[in-house]
Amino acid sequence: MSRVSVSKSKVRPAARASLERHTQRFLELRRGLEQIDYFCKGTVLKRMMKCGKAQCACASDATKRHGPYFELTYKTNGKTVNVKLSPEAAPLYRAAAQQYRKLKTLLNRLDKLSKTILRHQAKLAESMRQD
Repeated sequence: MSRVSVSKSKVRPAARASLERHTQRFLELRRGLEQIDYFCKGTVLKRMMKCGKAQCACASDATKRHGPYFELTYKTNGKTVNVKLSPEAAPLYRAAAQQYRKLKTLLNRLDKLSKTILRHQAKLAESMRQD
């Protein structure tokens, strides 16, 4: 990560402290990326299905539907994709989907903090040029 070197005598201590605080927070969040496990986009659904036979109990009683059946649902190229999962695979994909949401949140925080740091660095560079 590149930093703008700043002469301590020309920059307000509060601005320097603020930039340093933001930089430390950025580094902490970046270390969080190392804790991300396997991830995948989507949601794992547990479905109880009707079989379609008129005489089956599932046709009239929602508590007697067949299942559970597990599916991973996600969007790609504007289309919804459903992938059937075994009962053993469902918890793995559920954990991976949670990791994906965690990764997305972390990247959004890093993006916001990066923009803040860049604004501070730009102001410091401008103040150095004016002096």
